[in-house]
Amino acid sequence: MPELPEVEAYRRLAASEALERSIVGVLAPDPWFLKRGLTPEAVTVGLLGRRLTSATRRGKLLLLDSDGDGPVVGVRFGMSGRLVVDGRAGVDRLMYSSDRDVEAWDRFGLDFVDGGRLRVRDPRRLGGIELGPDLRRLGPDALGLGPAVLRDALVGSGAPLKARLLDQSRIAGIGNLIADEALWRAGLSPVRAAGSLTPAEVRRLATHLRRTVDALIVRGGSHTGDLAPERRPGGVCPRDGTPVVRSTVGGRTTWWCPAHQR
Repeated sequence: MPELPEVEAYRRLAASEALERSIVGVLAPDPWFLKRGLTPEAVTVGLLGRRLTSATRRGKLLLLDSDGDGPVVGVRFGMSGRLVVDGRAGVDRLMYSSDRDVEAWDRFGLDFVDGGRLRVRDPRRLGGIELGPDLRRLGPDALGLGPAVLRDALVGSGAPLKARLLDQSRIAGIGNLIADEALWRAGLSPVRAAGSLTPAEVRRLATHLRRTVDALIVRGGSHTGDLAPERRPGGVCPRDGTPVVRSTVGGRTTWWCPAHQR
């Protein structure tokens, strides 16, 4: 599923190839995929004849700026979305999705004057497109997260630690797989109260969150963590061989080691 590493790859490897190319066509065949009252007519008027000038990211939200007084395009990928530019996807493989090239799954697109095109391909229709997304709804980006920011996100909370990490209004970009991997590396239980961490544990978690995100970007996706192959019945902790436990935390399936995660 697209978490921060996948969206960062979309930004670096795919969206960057769409910049400074004049838009001569806008594809919006699925009105449901357009969010916050956006219509196919409005997105076409907003982007036709413009160029994308930069690609940035906040958490799992890809932001595409357009020239002049044009809008910022916000792209959410849900659990199965891929960004494809000129036939090349920024990420080759997603968990819980299909890697097949099926044009019926193209929920949004831009055609360029040189004959190239950008497509958001989402078989499960769980993503969406916004113009001028409100970034105030998102917390600080998880990439490069420091202890002070993490402390502010956790302090005083009685919610389970993993649930707090998944709250995008607190920290933007931590998804299910990243949370499990980082908590496993940090030796912290996902069901523990978020506000119960000591200052030393907050620093340790901040370090492992940064290292986890960096490692998964380099490896090629959120599914490439050390714990990921063992997130299954019969799986064992790669660190100590203890059978991993399956819990539901914050409504998400969670795998963790009861021996060293405390």
